[in-house]
Amino acid sequence: MAKKLETSKSRTVLKSLAYFDLSLTSPSSFSLSSLPSFTCVAVATLSDSQLVIYAGTDSGALLLLTLNPDLDPSSSTAAQIDADYNKVKFLRSIPISRSALKSIHIVDQIGRVLVLSDGFLYLVDLQLLQPVKKLGILKGVNVVARRVCSTEFGSSNWFHEEGVSNSSVGGRLMKKLSVGIRSNGVGVKEFDLRGDNNDGACLFVVTMGKKVVFIELNLSISKHDRDVDGQRGSFVVLKEMPCIDGVKTMVWLDDSVILGTDNAYSLMSCNTGQVSLIFSLPDMAASPCLKLLSKDKVLLLVDNAGITLDSNGQPVGGSLVFGCAPHSIAELSTYVVVAGDGKMELYHKRSGTCVQTFSFGGNFGSSKCYLADEEYVNGRFVVVAASSKQVFCYRKIAPEEQIKDLLRKKNFREAISLVEELEVEGDLSREMLSFVHAQVGFLLLFELHFEKAVDNFLLSETMQPSEIFPFVIRDPNRWSLLIPRNRYWGLHPPPVHIEDVINDGMLAIERAPFLKKAGVDTAVNNEFLLNSPNRDDILDSAYRNIIRYLQVMRNKNINQQVKEGVDTLLMYLYRILKWTEYMEKLASSENSCVIEELESLLEESGHLRTLAFLYANKGMSSNALAIWRVLARNHPPGTHQDTAETYHLSDSCSIPVSSRETAATEASKILEESADVESILQHLGWISEVNEELAVRVLTSQKRISPLPPDDVVAAIDPRKIEILQRYLQWLIEDQDSTDTHFHTLYALSLAKTALESLETDVSQHANNKSMREPITYVSGRILPSENPVRERLQIFLHSSDSYDAEEVLELIEGSELWLEKAILYRKLGQETLVLQILALKLEDSEAAEQYCVELGRPDAYMQLLDMYLDPQNGKEPMLNAAVRLLHNHGESLDPLQVLERLSPDMPLQLASETVLRMLRARLHHYHQGKVCWFFSF
Repeated sequence: MAKKLETSKSRTVLKSLAYFDLSLTSPSSFSLSSLPSFTCVAVATLSDSQLVIYAGTDSGALLLLTLNPDLDPSSSTAAQIDADYNKVKFLRSIPISRSALKSIHIVDQIGRVLVLSDGFLYLVDLQLLQPVKKLGILKGVNVVARRVCSTEFGSSNWFHEEGVSNSSVGGRLMKKLSVGIRSNGVGVKEFDLRGDNNDGACLFVVTMGKKVVFIELNLSISKHDRDVDGQRGSFVVLKEMPCIDGVKTMVWLDDSVILGTDNAYSLMSCNTGQVSLIFSLPDMAASPCLKLLSKDKVLLLVDNAGITLDSNGQPVGGSLVFGCAPHSIAELSTYVVVAGDGKMELYHKRSGTCVQTFSFGGNFGSSKCYLADEEYVNGRFVVVAASSKQVFCYRKIAPEEQIKDLLRKKNFREAISLVEELEVEGDLSREMLSFVHAQVGFLLLFELHFEKAVDNFLLSETMQPSEIFPFVIRDPNRWSLLIPRNRYWGLHPPPVHIEDVINDGMLAIERAPFLKKAGVDTAVNNEFLLNSPNRDDILDSAYRNIIRYLQVMRNKNINQQVKEGVDTLLMYLYRILKWTEYMEKLASSENSCVIEELESLLEESGHLRTLAFLYANKGMSSNALAIWRVLARNHPPGTHQDTAETYHLSDSCSIPVSSRETAATEASKILEESADVESILQHLGWISEVNEELAVRVLTSQKRISPLPPDDVVAAIDPRKIEILQRYLQWLIEDQDSTDTHFHTLYALSLAKTALESLETDVSQHANNKSMREPITYVSGRILPSENPVRERLQIFLHSSDSYDAEEVLELIEGSELWLEKAILYRKLGQETLVLQILALKLEDSEAAEQYCVELGRPDAYMQLLDMYLDPQNGKEPMLNAAVRLLHNHGESLDPLQVLERLSPDMPLQLASETVLRMLRARLHHYHQGKVCWFFSF
């Protein structure tokens, strides 16, 4: 008995379905006197429950075998060969001729089998019950081929021409091919274009020496349907055309016939009869062989290479290189099946890779192999017949089963490749590709290959993030009901916590060497056997890759409950790995963390900053502020320091350098948006102790809808925090346009106190009070540089505001050296003389004094100023230069007589003579000008 063995290849596409051995057939069921050898085979599925196999022998007999394809044996081991054999039923045989059968064609459209033997064609019914019909007119037939139309070309009805309707296929083709032509004296019946039903018509081409003949098989029972032999409903010869000699293989596709001889492959046009060379074969080449493939292609064999052509004879796609020169070729979906040298191989048509091999033992190896597939359909079966009297039937494994088989073998990459190929071919949906990626991911996860597992999870479009939850948090939990109980194909264990997965995996790795020594195969990866992993490293890798998956998933469109689980478990894993930076980044950004699940964990581990960020993010401001207050005041050793990467400011402030500074900053961010006056004032104190700038931001924030009550704020500010009070009052007055006298006065008094303090500091540092001799910095709206910014702010405010109590401020600075400030206040109070005295005598600012006189607009003001210059009193020397300057600049506004009366006898005449002379000239000019005006007025 022949014995078969399936070799180890990457895929299992075909599986043994049945086995038949003619030598085991009882004599009663086989009428032949001697056991013949098989020479050809054909297979077809007549129904879902019946597969028929026609096998031709070298004695001229045709055997009919049937089997039920649903009875698929579970394995193909030698022990089940007899069981496989019993599933094949030998029905009957019928003698066709006395010579070997060369080819068999199942024409199920007309319920016939067309057989080629000894140069003749024979027709027999599908059940081999009726007498054999010989097509006697066709003699010396070498090869026969059925016409196939490509999808673009259309069916045989393409031959229908305008004006010719309801004709048979043969009639239309005959008209297309110029029916009635005689070739080499052979008579051809001219087909009548009549209105017969042609649903059962089939077209074939046969080679006979140096000619080809196109025929139509048709089972119409009309009395007109008689062939040239007078038999009913057999065939009609459509046309003969000259051809090359020695054709051994042939394919008819669309309007082209591809011919193969020992020397070359040629292309023949059915319309013109022209034969063109495709290419020549080398000497000593193997026998030519052509195979019609699906999708309108033809496979052309040159020794051990297969070349794909289209209907025009042009190469398309790549070539296939086989392990040996095949004796026979079949097609199965996306694979090409070849047989030769005692073995059968499957090659993927797109990649050219050999994916499966079947080797046959016994006397099968020296026998010729004949392959058959379900032609013209996307079949599932391949039959191998051998001259050694055996027939093997194989069935294509369902795609899902192929994938499962690869996964069981842990050939994950090949499984994914197969799914991608099947998706391209349209045999599997994209959802199945996602399903397999998820299945592969779980298998890799239990194999402790976490990085590859997550890579596959991320490629799955249907996997739910909640499927990862059981690996991170133990049941029961708030998300237990969200976890889909999808076991996929049941190839991996149920989900458990990742630590349990690793513990089981580590235990298996430890046991594997002992089991191997005992001859027990294990599923442990060789990589782990050669280099045993460290549990901590494996656990760290698991957590890191689960984090990677969850980080991607949190940006997907998932429902809120799942999103809460993703973010909460991310925080949980960050905490385990002590990734404080990521914890704070997640907590401070928009997230869906469930704070109830994290509160106690974060408190126990000392991640108070993260907890504070979470509180603030969830609107629990009081909790967050309480934590920041504790961190700022206590700064316990267990808290985490800041890093520049985790801290962000929305303004130009520098990054804090201490945890206290960060605590104050984060608290101020919360308070800037808060409308809770009590909370703001409660935390204002400790924030101001850390950073006064932050306290000012809190009080003057524009982020809150309504401002804080000013009276409460002023009362809450620590009296020692003068800068905070001043900046708040400045903001209240300048930005909020407050005109409240109380706040204006309070601001002026505060600035005045600060100015007095700075003045005392300056006096102690400098023997000479430079501030009293410096030029006036603000008079009548003019601002000049000042060395004291506090005094400058005070002077600006005193001059610009009209809402403060000038007397109260003056009372504060009355005994000080703040002369310019006093001058502004006196001016507010209308004390003109005091203003002039301060400007002219105390500050000695002649320009400011003269400008003040200009603003007053009265001549007596100039005379009053001149009196002050000439008689300063208090033992001070007359200020003659200032007096001369006044006379020079504003002499025309003074009475010369009064000026002369007030000039001191001690004043040198040369200082005042020119000025007085100019005054007199100006007065005389004004006198004459007045008279002229008076004259013309009459």
